[in-house]
Amino acid sequence: MLRVDTPHGAAQVHLHAAADARAALVLGHGAGGAVQSRDLVAVAEVALAEKVSVALVEQPYRVAGRRAPAPARQLDAAWIAVVEYLRGGELRGLPLIVGGRSLGARVACRTAGETRALAVLCLAFPVHPPGRPESSRLSELEAVTVPVLVVQGERDPFGMPPAGRSREVVQVSGDHSLRTDVASVAAAVRAWLPRVLAR
Repeated sequence: MLRVDTPHGAAQVHLHAAADARAALVLGHGAGGAVQSRDLVAVAEVALAEKVSVALVEQPYRVAGRRAPAPARQLDAAWIAVVEYLRGGELRGLPLIVGGRSLGARVACRTAGETRALAVLCLAFPVHPPGRPESSRLSELEAVTVPVLVVQGERDPFGMPPAGRSREVVQVSGDHSLRTDVASVAAAVRAWLPRVLAR
């Protein structure tokens, strides 16, 4: 475990190094969740099997014991600081894929340019608050210019994003938690990762 100072407090990074790593995957957690969520753990296992090192990042608000997320600008600044730290140290020289589940996916999308990401992996991207499709966050996805994979529960109350020119959307059984069919979540990432890394 690494402790990384950011402009908004200390973040923690759970680092899993792959043997002969060819790339790295940096993942963030959901708003009220942790890096031990079943989908993040499953994706980390897939990445390691593909010789991709994994860094699971705990935002400073979680490290400090708070449940409510920090404002978006603070989340983004902390995330960028962690990625830059990893680029200069433990993940030096590796192409980086960024992503996360729910809130973590939003942060990764908003900062994909600044983190110089090769691609973005979104688990349960919250397109809009439940029951409020008019409050769309689709622009955060649309702004990403590198390849994106979205794995979304088919009954997710936070909505279903459309596929795009460089955005693949895979629907799996279940809701926003992605707990119903973790094997299908893993399979989607297992199919996508080699294609992205071959680019």
